[in-house]
Amino acid sequence: MTTTASPTATPTPFVDPARWPDVARVPDVPLRAAAAARLLRRAASRRGLRVELPGGRVLRPAPPGAPVLRLHHPRDFLHRVGESGLIGFGESYQAGDWDSPDLVALLTALATAPETLVPSGARWLRRFYVQRPPDEELSTAANARRNVRRHYDLSNELFALFLDPTMSYSSALFPTGPADAPLPGPRLGRAPLPGRTLLATHDGLPAAQHRKIDRLLDLARVGPGTRLLEIGTGWGELALRAAARGAHVVTLTLSEQQLALARQRIAAAGQADRAEVRLCDYRAAEGRYDAVVSVEMIEAVGRPFWPDYFATLDRVLAPGGRVALQAITMPHDRMLASSRTYTWILKYIFPGGLVPSVRAIEETAARHTRLRLTRADTYGPHYAETLRLWRERFTERSPQVAALGFDEVFRRMWELYLAHSEAGFRTGYLDLHQLLLTRDEDRP
Repeated sequence: MTTTASPTATPTPFVDPARWPDVARVPDVPLRAAAAARLLRRAASRRGLRVELPGGRVLRPAPPGAPVLRLHHPRDFLHRVGESGLIGFGESYQAGDWDSPDLVALLTALATAPETLVPSGARWLRRFYVQRPPDEELSTAANARRNVRRHYDLSNELFALFLDPTMSYSSALFPTGPADAPLPGPRLGRAPLPGRTLLATHDGLPAAQHRKIDRLLDLARVGPGTRLLEIGTGWGELALRAAARGAHVVTLTLSEQQLALARQRIAAAGQADRAEVRLCDYRAAEGRYDAVVSVEMIEAVGRPFWPDYFATLDRVLAPGGRVALQAITMPHDRMLASSRTYTWILKYIFPGGLVPSVRAIEETAARHTRLRLTRADTYGPHYAETLRLWRERFTERSPQVAALGFDEVFRRMWELYLAHSEAGFRTGYLDLHQLLLTRDEDRP
């Protein structure tokens, strides 16, 4: 150990055990805590981290500018991580056991090749602390509404604090220069970004969200008279944008708060005769449509129900129709490795879901439907910037979040969620795709 100037202490948040039972509880697992301490030293060494301890000590010397993990309660941190791995790591942050002056930089360092943090000879120990997702969170028709309620029905006012005025809770597409290039012709494969900085600003976020929506609607060829089904309404911006093109829109949601606000926004825009919002599970979708769009909804479906999801798309799509999806994705091997793992994100943020791979989407559609993946464009860096803007605004408006009744444990949970997601896109652990699916018999 070496010493350094003691950082300013961060007050430990009050943890209500009734609201946050697993955050309030500190386990006592000395052998596992010792193993966690060894892994912490390994991570600090391999990732060049500066681990700061109480009293001005540091775990080991680190280069200038190294990402910082500041431990306020090392014993609690190690026992939590020792008992439940990354779930314990997240709960430890909620409890105030650790902090970082640059949370994204720290999480980006840890998310880079995460499989190398644990020695290969010790990976068999994973089965002792990795949990399986609970059956009650599986996204069945009976459970899906409850899963949605836990996130999207938190408060429309909460989301309005950090989203832009379009109320779009999905990745924007930012300009990369004076003007966007026209959409290239149909193809299957990656679309590399130009080697220029994304022009991502808070003021430019509404236009960037409209750019995302317009590209998806263009992909689905939505125009005057198009019968459009949207699966996953959000707060109605895509439906509004499609209705303004002259389309007739039916949009489905399971969130009662989103339903109410989307209907209100559609009526205020004078588009109620063109856009109908229904409280409806995707499996119960009715009608025939020229186009189907869905923005970052497949992540909530869950792997067991991917066949049902794509079968629904195929069932409601009229001859000659097109399906355009925007999806968060991950590499196929990582998806397989995590598909039966209960993570901190699943426990606290998005119960019942799984981020798919492009390969899984392509194979599931081909195996269970007449739909074929014909185009896949990637925009991962755009999501990192979108999340940065959301995180900055959420942090700046922390007093307003508190005024809505959300305690500090919740606020720290959301700060970690937004930073964790941003780090995932910055490292390539996560990606973003706009995908086009069509039927073989519908192609010229």
